[in-house]
This record gives sequence, C-alpha cells and structure tokens, in this order.
Amino acid sequence: MTVFVKGMVPGLYAITDSTLLPGDSVVSAVAAAIRGGATLVQYRDKINSGSEQRRLAMELQKICQAAGVPLIINDSPQLALECQASGVHLGLTDDNLNEARTRLGQSALIGATCHGKLELASTAVAAGADYVAFGRFFQSATKPGAPPAAISVLTNAKSLNVPVVAIGGVTLENGAQLIKAGADFLAVVGGLFEADDIEHQARSFTELFHRCHPYFQTPAS
Repeated sequence: MTVFVKGMVPGLYAITDSTLLPGDSVVSAVAAAIRGGATLVQYRDKINSGSEQRRLAMELQKICQAAGVPLIINDSPQLALECQASGVHLGLTDDNLNEARTRLGQSALIGATCHGKLELASTAVAAGADYVAFGRFFQSATKPGAPPAAISVLTNAKSLNVPVVAIGGVTLENGAQLIKAGADFLAVVGGLFEADDIEHQARSFTELFHRCHPYFQTPAS
C-alpha cells in the first residue's frame, strides 16, 4: 500500500519554469496554483543567477509554508537548505541521493527522476527516496528530448509502496488515465502555468483527482 508521508497528499504537483514565469511572476503564479488545490510545488529554475534563485525560493517558501504545501527545490540540496524548503528533487545527473539525505536530514522530502525504468525507481527507494517520478508519457515542451515512458510503469511501481509521480505532457484530457494507472501526483508545467487562469486550471486538476484517485474515494459501507 502506498504510504503518504511528510505532508504529501495526492494531487497536482505544480512545477515552475523560469522561461514561462520570469521574475516575480512565479510567486503570484504559484500562489494561484495553491489556491486551486496544488498539493506539491517544485521550484525549477535553469536561468536566473544563484542570488535571484535564493530570493525567489524564499518567497515561494513563505507562500507554501503558510498554505501547508511542501516546496521542493529542483536539483539543489544547497538551495533547499538556504530557503528551508521541504526537500529536493534529483535527476540522474544531480547530487547523489544519499548525499542529499545526509545534508538535508531524515525529515526532508526527496524525490527522484526515474524516466520509464522501474529498476531506477527501486534503486532510488532503496537509497531513501520518498517518491519516484516517471515520464515523459506524452509530448512535452519542457523536456522534448526526454525518453518516452510506458504508462504501465505507473502500475508496476505501486509495488514500491511510495508515491508515484507522472510527468511529461500531462493535460486535463490525459490526466485521468495516468491517475487510474497508478499516478498519485500529476507533475504539470505548461499545462498549468500557460493557462489564462492558473487557479481555475489547478482546480480542474484537483477535481480530477477527487474523481479518479482512490485516496479520495469513500469506502463502501
């Protein structure tokens, strides 16, 4: 059975993009996503300077902390420490998961990118990952060169008993099949932050989870 720990609740995993959300626009956009029900936020910034990343991460941490939503920092355990974020998300070329755990402590929320490979996820969980992320499942503007993943990996990953994240071209139209296959979180970038009304878009994803994810289903009496 999947165990949800460290403030994790199945739902929309909002991932920022410094190209889509330049400067302080990322702060208001994340606030809107949280109002719409996002249950996890990841700050992903490949453009800004280190000092600007620290400033924005600290602003996002204030918003997330006030809402009780974990803030995850992409790639950088150091930045996660500096802004007191909930944790870090690591790719295959990022800081070693064991090293990140040592730096951030047992209470930190650490996720790992596993592409479409269950064996990578098994290794990550053995090393202490709190959740595993698979993708891309559909064409993705954020990571167009990422290798495709089979939707069946979401079902197979349930045996790991940690939350499973689906990423890559996720939309309101294809999200239900990912949730039904086993995704506990839908990680969305453009499908959320390119919307004219981010709060409304987030709410629509949230409603999708309430309809499709077993976490929200009332057991039959």
